[in-house]
This record gives sequence, C-alpha cells and structure tokens, in this order.
Amino acid sequence: MKPHHKEISVSQETRFEIVEFSAAGSETRHDVVVTEEPVEIRIVFGADAERAMRSVSITMRTPGNDQELAAGFLMAEGILTAPEQMVGFKSLGVDSEGQETGNIVRVDLASDVELDLGRLQRNFLTSSSCGVCGKASLEALEMQGLKPISGDAFKINSAAVRSLPADLRRHQETFSRTGGLHAAGLFNPLGSVVSTREDVGRHNAVDKLVGRCFLDGQTQLLKYGMIVSGRVSFEIMQKALVAGLPMVVAVGAPSSLAVEMARQYNITLIGFASPDRFNVYAGRERIE
Repeated sequence: MKPHHKEISVSQETRFEIVEFSAAGSETRHDVVVTEEPVEIRIVFGADAERAMRSVSITMRTPGNDQELAAGFLMAEGILTAPEQMVGFKSLGVDSEGQETGNIVRVDLASDVELDLGRLQRNFLTSSSCGVCGKASLEALEMQGLKPISGDAFKINSAAVRSLPADLRRHQETFSRTGGLHAAGLFNPLGSVVSTREDVGRHNAVDKLVGRCFLDGQTQLLKYGMIVSGRVSFEIMQKALVAGLPMVVAVGAPSSLAVEMARQYNITLIGFASPDRFNVYAGRERIE
C-alpha cells in the first residue's frame, strides 16, 4: 500500500524587479529566478505506544516534489529499503505571517520499522565536506552491504548517449524560464529521457527522481540510466548505486571519487556528454 500524501501548492519561481545594463544603456524590467528555500525532513518511528519524531536532514531546495525528495533521500542513505516502510507524509511549517509553507516534511514510518539510531546520527552528521577521506567513504558503502551492479543487460548506442543532453534540456521547463536549476533524468536503452526532476541542488534533483520511482515500488532501476545536467560527485554516484542504476551520464565533469566508486561498483560513468563527444571513465562495455 502506497503512503497517502498531499503536497502544498508552491511556486518554483520568484519574480523580481531588476535593472538590465547593455551597450544601449540600462532599463528596469522584471526577471524570473528560481525559488530556493530550506526543507527539513523529519521521521516519526517506533511502536504505536512509543512513537518518536526526529529531524534527519535540512537542505536548501526548490519547493515542489518534497515527498519524493524525502523518500529518495531516506532510500539513498540506506534508512529505508521498501516503500511499504512509509505509511504517510505530512507537509508542515508556516511563515512569519502564518501562511503554510510546507518547508517541513514529516514521514511516518510503519511501527515495525527498526532503525539503528546510532548509525542514523552518524550518517547525517558526517559528510565528505567534514573531512572524511575518500577511502573511508567507499568503506562506508561496503559496511551498508552495497554490492557492485551485476549483469550487462543495459547497453546503449554511442549516438544515443550524445543525444541525451539535448533531450534532457527539452524536459527542463523551469530551467528554460529561470536558467537556475539542475536536472536529473532517467533514460532507457534507446536514449529517450522518460522522467525528469529539477531542483536548485544537484543531489536534490536526483533524490526527487529516484524517490518517485521508490514510491512507485521501483527499488532497483537496472533497466535505466541517469543523466545529470551538471558535474557528478561521490554523493550522486552513491544515490545511483543504491537505486541500482547501471549508468550515470553527466553533462559536466566527474570527481575523482566518483570515478573510483564507478569502477569499484561496476557503474558506467560518462562525463562531458555533448552532441559531439563524451568521455567514458568506467564501464566501457555498456557502450555499443
């Protein structure tokens, strides 16, 4: 049974009056920019008589698809493994004028879900930006029991790879108006982008994308690849691994740890994808 959820209506764009300068002079006009606001993810867990609530993450994001964001985040961090572990969502939060903002997402977990609270706290207090070395980050994945992507069922033609950036761009509706959003998209072996999500944060766009699949009961995406509009980091590769994605394509560059992880976990990693060329950093065998 899928968890019941209802999103608060939000705007992903904010309108400002600006002054534009050009060779012809200056003029006052209005411009549309992408909205950026914080969201807090809280979980409610425990037996019926001993329910507790805990905040597990605060991140800056573009409002919208927040429940997908929460579901994808909890899955990618290894906290949840099946959508049935979530029994409900609730959007909370009000602004200084008492208007609902939805900037808090509460995820109610089933009463039989067991959480390692010590590990939970370590996960959310520790990140690569806090001084954790690359080796320790890769070892942490092994401790979670994550295994290399097996099999070679997913293959794609090189021409289809080159077509992906333009196809992703066609799906970026908010980016076309604001120029301020990252995107993540699922694509099939024919090179067609079948689902996309946008957000001001690269990792948030990925969480929303895989979170939608997770809520729909798709916990292993072995039949798809993922394309991201910017660079690809260890964090994005970690999310791809948990989701079972055999291929990640980036319009930008990969980080060194992203390459190491791709090679260790048998994920095809492509960078600098464009209509003319692309670089394969791992998993050459999936390119025909």
